[in-house]
Amino acid sequence: MFGCLVAGRLVQTAAQQVAEDKFVFDLPDYESINHVVVFMLGTIPFPEGMGGSVYFSYPDSNGMPVWQLLGFVTNGKPSAIFKISGLKSGEGSQHPFGAMNIVRTPSVAQIGISVELLDSLAQQTPVGSAAVSSVDSFTQFTQKMLDNFYNFASSFAVSQAQMTPSPSEMFIPANVVLKWYGKFCVSNIKAFSNHIYFLPVNVFLL
Repeated sequence: MFGCLVAGRLVQTAAQQVAEDKFVFDLPDYESINHVVVFMLGTIPFPEGMGGSVYFSYPDSNGMPVWQLLGFVTNGKPSAIFKISGLKSGEGSQHPFGAMNIVRTPSVAQIGISVELLDSLAQQTPVGSAAVSSVDSFTQFTQKMLDNFYNFASSFAVSQAQMTPSPSEMFIPANVVLKWYGKFCVSNIKAFSNHIYFLPVNVFLL
């Protein structure tokens, strides 16, 4: 029903079922893991009105498991990526795995999935540092590059009244650049509209 993926390792699809509604994946050498992906295999959906809470467990200095809530997977959101590199020294939280007979070894952490009512999931709060930005690094780089380009180009801007005729030069209206920016960032309309609000369109670029 579930899968677990760590970069550079084989995909795990054989979770240990420790109860009718609870599943566990082992994460050997967990100290070297930064992110983990939990996903549904697509073979068995959650029952109507149900979803899965995802937990990370690691052994503390006494070998006792520390459980932390990472987030959720549902039929509507069948996969999620979590950052666990900053959780290996945090405090534990309430969890549903306390009575489970789970085999543990000192160097192995675990991902636990508990099938619960969606209403119950909505009342739970994952640890904030496990969240991963929904904007990937390439998108962030692209947006920063476009912002830098516009800021650089607009630093040479003059109004029509300030322009000196020069037959050998080409002039590009700033609103043309803005239109291109909008088409390029069509998936980020809100951010684009904020730029338009602050940038005058009656400026011409040299």
